Amino acid sequence: MSRPRSQAEYLARLVPPSVAGLNRRSLLAGAAGAGALLGTGVLAGCGSDSGSGTDSKTVSVGSNASDPTPKDVLAKLTAAFQGSSGIQANINTVDHNTFQENINNYLQGKPDDVFTWFAGYRMRFFAAKGLAGDVSDVWGKLSGFSDAFKKASTGDDGKQYFVPASYYPWAVFYRKSVWQQHGYQVPQTLDALNALGAQMKKDGLNPIAFADKDGWPAMGTFDILNLRINGYQFHIDLMAGKEAWTSDKVKKVFDTWAGLLPLHQPDALGRTWQEAAQSLQQKKSGMYLLGLFVAQQFNDNEQDDIDFFTFPEIDSTIGAKALDAPIDGYMMARKPKSTANAKKLLEYIGSVDAANIMVKGDPGTLVANTGADTSGYTALQKKAAELVGSATEIAQFLDRDTRPDFASTVIIPAFQQFIKDPKNIGGLLTSIENQKKSIFTS
Repeated sequence: MSRPRSQAEYLARLVPPSVAGLNRRSLLAGAAGAGALLGTGVLAGCGSDSGSGTDSKTVSVGSNASDPTPKDVLAKLTAAFQGSSGIQANINTVDHNTFQENINNYLQGKPDDVFTWFAGYRMRFFAAKGLAGDVSDVWGKLSGFSDAFKKASTGDDGKQYFVPASYYPWAVFYRKSVWQQHGYQVPQTLDALNALGAQMKKDGLNPIAFADKDGWPAMGTFDILNLRINGYQFHIDLMAGKEAWTSDKVKKVFDTWAGLLPLHQPDALGRTWQEAAQSLQQKKSGMYLLGLFVAQQFNDNEQDDIDFFTFPEIDSTIGAKALDAPIDGYMMARKPKSTANAKKLLEYIGSVDAANIMVKGDPGTLVANTGADTSGYTALQKKAAELVGSATEIAQFLDRDTRPDFASTVIIPAFQQFIKDPKNIGGLLTSIENQKKSIFTS
C-alpha cells in the first residue's frame, strides 16, 4: 500500500470498509445480544426521558474517566464550559471497566445527557439501536476536524452521533535511562525482540510488563501480532466475522504469542494495567505494549525518560506500519433532559479552547482538533503524532472493531484462558469460532 500523504488520509483508514458497510439490521441483531450479555448492573444516570429542554442551567455527564489524569482534565473542561456558558455540568464518574460493561443497560435506562464513549463501530452500534442522539447540527458548528474524524463519528444513516476529543497510538514503551544503562537497542525484528527479552531476563528485569485483570489489555497484543503476521485487511475481516478463527493464519498468531509469553510479566490475570505500568515506572520491567495513556502513570519529571518504538516486523512482505490508534470522545443520550444544553456542551468539547485544555492536562493522549496549540506537547506526544502520521493502516482496537457482545463474552474469557494455559490453542480457537458463528448469524 502506498504511503498516505496527510494525517487526514491516515485517519481515514480508521473506519474499515468491511465494517462501515454493516447495515442497520445486522447492528440491531448484535445489539439484542449485547443487552443480555454486557452486564446486569445499571450505571446511575441523571437523565430523563422528557427531552423537554426546560432545564436551562445544568447538564449531566456520564464519564468513564475514572483515572486521575483524565478525570482532572474533564473537571477542567466542564469548569471552563460553565464559565463561558453559565451552564453547570454535573459529572457522574464510574470506573472505566464498569462503565463499559454496563453501557447497554445504562443507555436503555435514564442515562446522563452526555456520556463518554468511542468512535467507529462501537458508536455506530448504539446509534443504530436508537440509544444515542443525533448531533449533526453540532458538527455544523465545529471546525478543526478532518473528514476522517467526521467519518469516524458518523452512523450508518449518515448522521453524526459522536464528537471526538482525543486519540492515542499503541506502541512498546520503555524508560530511556534503563535502556542506556544496559545498552539495549530497539529491535527491528521478532528475533531481535526475543533476544532482547532474553537479555533483560539475565539483567533481572521483567522483559515485557503485562496485565489482563480487566480483560481488554491482551486484545492489544493480539491486534499487533495479527496485523504484523496477517496484515490489516485480514485483521479487519476477522473482526467482522468474515474469516475463521480456526484458520492457519490465526493459529500462527497464537503460536507466536505463546512463544512470547515467557517474556511477559507473570500472573497477568491478577494485575491491572496501572500496576503493570508502575513496574515500568519503577524500572522493574524493560518494556510495555500499551497505549500512549501509559504516560499518565509517570511523574512530570519522568516524562522525558519515556520513549517507545512500534512493534517490530514479523513478515517482511507485510512490514510494521499498521497500528491501533483508538479515538475517544462524547455522545448525547437519545432524550437528554435538556437537548440544548447537551449540544452546547458537545460544541464546547469540540472547540479549540477545549482541545487546548486537553493538551495542557494530559500527556497520555493526542487531541483530535487540528486547530489546537500543540506546542505544549511533550516530546513523547510529538513522537506519537509522528507515529500515527507514518502509519499505513490504523485500527481502532479489537473491542471497538468487532461486535461488543463477541468481544466481551467470547474474546475476553478466551484470551484469559490462553494466558493461563497456552497449550491447547486448537481447542481454544475451535471454541471461539463456534461462538462467533452463533453470535454473528443471530
